[in-house]
Amino acid sequence: MSVTNLTSATQDYLKAIWSLGEWSTDGVTVTALAERLGIRTSTASDGVKKLVENGFAEHSPYGAVQLTELGNTHAVSMVRRHRLMETYLVREFGYDWDEVHEEAEVLEHAVSDRLLEAIDARLGHPTRDPHGDPIPSAAGAPHLPNAYPLSSVVIGDSAVVARISDSDPERLREFAAQGLVLDAAIDVVMHSDSTCAMQIEVGGRILNLSAEDADAVWVVQA
Repeated sequence: MSVTNLTSATQDYLKAIWSLGEWSTDGVTVTALAERLGIRTSTASDGVKKLVENGFAEHSPYGAVQLTELGNTHAVSMVRRHRLMETYLVREFGYDWDEVHEEAEVLEHAVSDRLLEAIDARLGHPTRDPHGDPIPSAAGAPHLPNAYPLSSVVIGDSAVVARISDSDPERLREFAAQGLVLDAAIDVVMHSDSTCAMQIEVGGRILNLSAEDADAVWVVQA
């Protein structure tokens, strides 16, 4: 069964569960899933039950939601669709990186497998989207970089931006205006043990980041 034969709701659930676990070792809870999808916890719980009934997920009461092999296959396919569409919108239509998520949410359900592969070829088979999230290959293999949170970098160390969370469009706009973008070189100037806030240098400019801002940035060793 192709992922395109699933309902849009099922596609969204699978993609959300996979994405929640991509950059975190915490188990995916129904509450977290509801927050990601912008729905009630009771609605998310009903959706998870349907996934379990259809063999896409496993879930025990109060436990984490886990995808089965079949569910994971479909989830990765949806992630690939979403991130390719985001990349296409930025490269071919001039969208900014803070504008593409909602557009891609719509387009990922409509594009055919044939058109998706044509878009992938036109883009030169990119391995990451505009936010640095890895784009799985057509075979379903993600290209996860050896990245770690900026918040874990200590004073005096340097790093290079590998990924920035797209959960907050306003944050993306602010980061872009400050030069905090993919592949930017970073030097950590200050790191507060009490508040986890950071001060970094990017392109000769000193930036103050809250703990939430720092957690949204993932880096690789310079």
